[in-house]
This record gives sequence, structure tokens and C-alpha cells, in this order.
Amino acid sequence: MGAFEALESNVRSYSRSFPAIFSRARGSIMLTEDGRELIDFLSGAGALNYGHNNHQIKAAIAEYLASDAVVHGLDMATPAKREFMQTFNSVILRERNLQYRFQFTGPTGANAIEAALKLSRKVTGRQNIISFTHGYHGMSLGAIAASGNGFYRTGSGASLSGATFMPYDGYLGSAFDTADYLRKLLMDESSGIDCPAAILVETVQGEGGINVAGKEWLQSIQSIAKNVGALFIVDDIQMGCGRTGDFFSFEFASLSPDIVVLSKSLSGYGLPLSMLLIKEELDAWRPGEYTGTFRGNNLAFVSATAALNLYWRSQTFSQEVRRMGELMRRRLEAIASGHRNSFAVRGRGMVLGFHCQIAEIAEATVRKSFEKGLIIERCGPIDQVIKFLPALTIDTETLDKGIEIFDESLAEALK
Repeated sequence: MGAFEALESNVRSYSRSFPAIFSRARGSIMLTEDGRELIDFLSGAGALNYGHNNHQIKAAIAEYLASDAVVHGLDMATPAKREFMQTFNSVILRERNLQYRFQFTGPTGANAIEAALKLSRKVTGRQNIISFTHGYHGMSLGAIAASGNGFYRTGSGASLSGATFMPYDGYLGSAFDTADYLRKLLMDESSGIDCPAAILVETVQGEGGINVAGKEWLQSIQSIAKNVGALFIVDDIQMGCGRTGDFFSFEFASLSPDIVVLSKSLSGYGLPLSMLLIKEELDAWRPGEYTGTFRGNNLAFVSATAALNLYWRSQTFSQEVRRMGELMRRRLEAIASGHRNSFAVRGRGMVLGFHCQIAEIAEATVRKSFEKGLIIERCGPIDQVIKFLPALTIDTETLDKGIEIFDESLAEALK
């Protein structure tokens, strides 16, 4: 690791948690330069829902590259972009009775969040954004201003403003309806809360600790946004593209957000691709008003189209994700109950959190897991939750083996 320590910035993080040089990967297995084999329960922080080097998606990329088709084209029209939009529209949107315009932003989720916030402020003429405790939306200044994580907020080195934080579902205990609290504040002109341009929410908070919002709560938040004339934005960057079972994480609650933010697994192959889905009447941009050099990653359009065709033309894949998610949940709940339920399991679909209560136990478990051949990360306010984010395409045998390694590592961490 000498070259990395000598040449790369101190800001590097995952390479510290997983000190190895990774040379190859396929499906849910990563190989190190010195020949170690590790099971991947991190999946590129949710960017590899279909696994590493998915061969069917890779074939589409290879064919496109071999044809000398346009790879970088700013936001110019290309056959690859046309095919992606038409496929996404017919396979995903029409099947769910949703209608949206596509805005391709810069390649990161944070850039897409910035675009969503700017558009909300432009449409409404208001400044304030309602965000939620423990939410995380990216590292650029607008996105971090709407994120709750104190470590990242401090690291920004700037005065962060423009967002008001409200308690997420369950933040004040199961008996307290935080949606009612938000409604009361926004309906009271003397509450001190400026009328918002948008309400920005994750249906499952990933970085925040796998906090799951309920159906009724989400429906209430959408209704509050409508009542106060604010845009309702769902950040589906990590939880979209099938992670919770449905393609969109908000489908179970029958929501129709004004703006949906997508990135991470959208390209299907780990290639950078981010976009907003915008209700047509809210597409108030003037040409060129929000721009960027990398809004036309045609290679990512090709891989994204291949992923849609492979996995989303029927209900089979969704059903399999739910089945595997239930299998994971049962295994983890059995592990928790074996330790007298001093741990909690939460999540939806194939994103699950194992709440260790104590950060040191989570840290030791993750470290020992890596030594035994499993890549898994932590999340939550003090990194006390172990996050299970395996590829949606993982086979049962590999999943079982990974959970066994986790179980052994937890037992050792508790000694």
C-alpha cells in the first residue's frame, strides 16, 4: 500500500477499512492482488446492484465500444440516449403509471441533488428546504446543507444554510407522529419555519443507519408538501434501482413524487450516471440554465438499458429480491436473538442494518469480517449499525457464507 500512502490524499476512506489492493471482481466476489478472495456485501456503496462485471451487461458495453459509437457527447442527442429514455419510459414509468421528464445532471448523486434543490427554488421562488434528521444527500455544499451528519457538515468548512431539519419517522419514538409535528409547524405562520421550496426525503435512510419510514408517514409527508405548495423530492440514489424490492423505493406507499433523484446503480455497471425525473409542469429550466460536461455518458446509457432489459421486463427479479431479503432478515434476526436480542435488525428488501448499539462492537465485527473474507461497512450517527448491501443478484450459497462469516466475527468481537 506504500504508493497509496505516499501519493494519495489523507481523505481516502474505504481503502483504510479494507486494506488490500483489489485487482479483479465478478458477481459478489472480489479478488486481491495477492490472491485473496472476498465476498462483497458493500456493492460499491449501492452502485453495483447487479454485481461486479455482470457479463450480460458487459457484452452490451463491449459491443458499443467496438462500434466506435459516441462515448462522450455532452448532452447531445445519440441513439444510446434515445434507447435508454424510451426503454426506461416503457419498462419502468408506464408500467407504474408514472410520467416524468428526464434531466441528466453531472455524474454524481450529489450533483443531481443540487439540481433538484435549485429547480425547487426556481419553481417556487422560496429558499428553505425541509430535510430530516440523520438524512444524507451528498458532499457538495447544497447537498450537505440538507444532510444531518455532523462529521460531514463540519468537514465542509463553510456556513451551511438553506435547510430546516425535522424529525424522521420514529426519531422521537414509535408513539410520536413526526409528520403531524411537521404539518403543525408548516401550517403555523408564526412557527419560525420559512415556507419550504421542497421537502427532501429518503424512504430508507442508508448512511443514517438503515432507518425505515412507514407507508402512512411517507404519504403524510407527500400530502404536507402539496398542501404548502412545496415540491416533494424522493432521494432514491441508494435505495432505488431495486434495492428495496421494487424498482423505486417509494412504490410500496403508492407515492408520486414531484422529483425523483436517481444515481448509483442506475447505469447497472458502476459507471457514473445520475438523473432527475421531473413532473412535466415543473420542468421550468431555460436551455443551458443547469449544465455540466459529463451529462451524456453514453456508455452508461448502454449499460443501463441492458440492465433494464435483463431484469425489469417482468416481476420475477423483484420477487427474487424480496425472497432473498426475507432470507437475510431471518438469518440476521436469528443471530440477534442468539445474543438475547441485545441487537436490532431493520431494513427493507435487500438493505438491512444490524444495530449493534455500541460502535466499538460494530467496528471490531467489520474488521474481523474483512480478515475472514467479507467486505461489509458501517453506518449510523456513530457507525454503530452494520449495513448489509449485497448485490441483488447474489446466489444463496454466497449469501449464506457471508452471513456465517459475519456471525463468527460478531461472536469474536463480543469476547
